[in-house]
Amino acid sequence: MAVTRSELREKIMTILYQIELYQSNNIEYNIDDVIKENLDIENEFVKDIVYGVITYKDELDEIANNHLANWTISRLDSMGREILRMGIYEIKYTETPDLVAINEALELAKKYSDDSVRKMINAVLDKLVNEE
Repeated sequence: MAVTRSELREKIMTILYQIELYQSNNIEYNIDDVIKENLDIENEFVKDIVYGVITYKDELDEIANNHLANWTISRLDSMGREILRMGIYEIKYTETPDLVAINEALELAKKYSDDSVRKMINAVLDKLVNEE
């Protein structure tokens, strides 16, 4: 059975969250191994987003911080941070339509973050799209 992009995004969020935990606890890891632990198949979409978010993390955080009113991305919960980074990355660096990137991020935020974090993610992504 084929896996949907929405399901893949959920896997990506989990992978990024796991990597953030490894980094914050100074645990060595290999990105490809973390991907393989969470995904049974090779998938370029997953690799692109995971490697992209990790590569551009500082830039993505800066973009988020520039659009968060009196707040910083570091104050969001871990899942919220990863969802926001993914959304910004998809808008800035992929061919995913902006509306799809925003909607997918909000669906993940509804499931994994509280309402205030979802609203912040929505506001940041909306501002980003309207500026482009």
